[in-house]
Amino acid sequence: MDPGYAAVHAEQDRGHWWFIGRRAILLAEMARWLPRRRCRVAELGCGSGGLLEALGRFGSAVGVEADPALLETARQRGLDCRPGSLPSDVPLPPGEWDAVCLFDVLEHLDDESAALGACGRLLAPGGLLFVAVPAYAWLWSRHDELLGHRRRYTSPRLRRVVEAAGLLVERVSYFNALLAAPIIAVRLLRRALRRDGHDLSRPPAPLNRLLAAVFSVEAR
Repeated sequence: MDPGYAAVHAEQDRGHWWFIGRRAILLAEMARWLPRRRCRVAELGCGSGGLLEALGRFGSAVGVEADPALLETARQRGLDCRPGSLPSDVPLPPGEWDAVCLFDVLEHLDDESAALGACGRLLAPGGLLFVAVPAYAWLWSRHDELLGHRRRYTSPRLRRVVEAAGLLVERVSYFNALLAAPIIAVRLLRRALRRDGHDLSRPPAPLNRLLAAVFSVEAR
């Protein structure tokens, strides 16, 4: 990830409408699948901890992060976050985790299969791996480059790479349907005008609240 972008990410991950809505959707999806008891949850590539701190509602949550600046921010927030990276440097015991979260991480990695295999080995019997990735190669932009993305996905491709790693796929779905059209329009307009940059400038507060509310509707 571009160092300057990492700083922006840490500043915005609690209050930007994208992170608010994304967090609501991912937490709601996890709640549908996880048992109603305290679980052990690991988030690999937890960034500055904006989602990790919310994962504590399911039980105990531990994060792993490779970027030193993001790791330090997560720790300053009082979170249990450890240095490490996929696929070979994950400082967590295997076979003990009820849920492993891989949110916006897989697209950064050269070896998808090795990373997914490492996640699978962390899972306890009956454990679940939750994955989120950016969709559609034709939406590629400067934003992806600043984040250090290698690729974007379609639902069939994600299913193939997960199954190739020896994991059973229970469900694959797209999200952000309600705001997809305006986001696509903005991306394509920026590309046409050669004004491609990151997408994390926070809009004025009333608009930010509105966008967060619309995005979060999909969590219901």
